[in-house]
Amino acid sequence: QLQLVESGGALVQPGGSLRLSCAASGFRLELYAIGWFRQAPGKEREAISCVSVTGDSTNYPDSVKGRFTVSRDNAKNTGYLQMNNLKLEDTANYYCAVATTSQPMCNSRGDYGVRVWGKGTLVVVSS
Repeated sequence: QLQLVESGGALVQPGGSLRLSCAASGFRLELYAIGWFRQAPGKEREAISCVSVTGDSTNYPDSVKGRFTVSRDNAKNTGYLQMNNLKLEDTANYYCAVATTSQPMCNSRGDYGVRVWGKGTLVVVSS
């Protein structure tokens, strides 16, 4: 069974940091691009960061550039999203997904190309 499980979501104060994990089971994560997405209440899902099979990474919204970093540890079959200087507007459910290539997964906000979705982890930024 192909599965992705996110973890690391929490309640954090503005300015804090979190590292989200995306653990894969049932398949070799190294063969797939990893995408991180988020969806806040009442808003559409948006792509946050994607990392290709070769390790090339891209952050999508201007609002996370310089604050979020995507990475992967193929030996651990796990992807990561390091989030620093968190802001109130970062509050959302965060999901990871995999695809054979970063596109069209990331440009389509996950509407196309995704092979497996995780169930998400909740990040709440609040004072």
